[in-house]
Amino acid sequence: MEHEGPRLPTPRGPLSSGVDAYLRGAGRLPSLEAIARAEVYGDDLQLALYLCYELHYRGFADVSPEREWDPDLLRVRAAMEHRFLSALRADAHVHDSVDEALAGLLVEPVEGTGVSHFLRDEGELWQVREYAAQRSLYHLKEADPHAWVLPRLSGRAKAAMAAVEFDEWGGGRAERVHARLFADLMADLGLDTAYGRYLDAASAEALVTVNMMSLFGLHRALRGALVGHFATVEITSSPGSRRLAEAMRRTGAGPAAEHFYDEHVEADAVHEQVVRHDVIGGLLESEPYLAPDIAFGIDATEFVEERFGTRLLTDWRASRSSLHAPLAQEAAHISG
Repeated sequence: MEHEGPRLPTPRGPLSSGVDAYLRGAGRLPSLEAIARAEVYGDDLQLALYLCYELHYRGFADVSPEREWDPDLLRVRAAMEHRFLSALRADAHVHDSVDEALAGLLVEPVEGTGVSHFLRDEGELWQVREYAAQRSLYHLKEADPHAWVLPRLSGRAKAAMAAVEFDEWGGGRAERVHARLFADLMADLGLDTAYGRYLDAASAEALVTVNMMSLFGLHRALRGALVGHFATVEITSSPGSRRLAEAMRRTGAGPAAEHFYDEHVEADAVHEQVVRHDVIGGLLESEPYLAPDIAFGIDATEFVEERFGTRLLTDWRASRSSLHAPLAQEAAHISG
């Protein structure tokens, strides 16, 4: 029986090969020893973890939906998650105070050097297309990882979180769902809009950013970290989206590409206030002991996004593709 969903991607090592084979019913899962040896932020472990998480979203073609709660697969996933979460806690911990963690987000540097600055000031269309292809892993399911936190919240935090999510899903209008708007952006850029199409192309650093959302969202114990992550996204989105909208206009990306980021400039400026005052404020009011977890979610988000940005800018400044598998249409424009 054929199941809906994207095709399984090409494995990148023994862990992802083992998970891939098991999902196909054609092999054994990787051992705990292999998981312990793998590079925690590397292609193999992160793709294997992504395959496990994607079963909770739309799954994969020809993979039985019953694999979502397969106990052997869940044990392997738990081992990979333990390594991933332990690394994040060790590498990304900066603040114990929510106020201190938020303060750093609320100040825009005078001389910005991130990806949105690069694309606005000097990026080329092939780089815009690469950025969109990698971000499609999240934006084609925008807000979905955060929905898992709703049953874990109560009162003011729950109501405010639901209000922001409702906006992300188009306020009840299918044509305004943000995932749909991103698909329109991709169409403007000549990219395939199929869900999961660019999983093979995405870098390990891009996989990390999406896997972290799934990790936080799927575990009730990490609800504070998920709220911290969500706050970081909403607070930093509006100024970053303004720069990306300018990049779309300057490179001639197209009207839908411009509209996606213009929409986020306005919407996320409002969401920032709601998330800070009502989602975080409401959660701390009811569960003040989650403050360190919220701060960790903020720090971890900044950490993984900085790694992703460094990967992009290092490759682009060397005039080479940032993708694991370069876009075929751009091969003539990329050296290295």
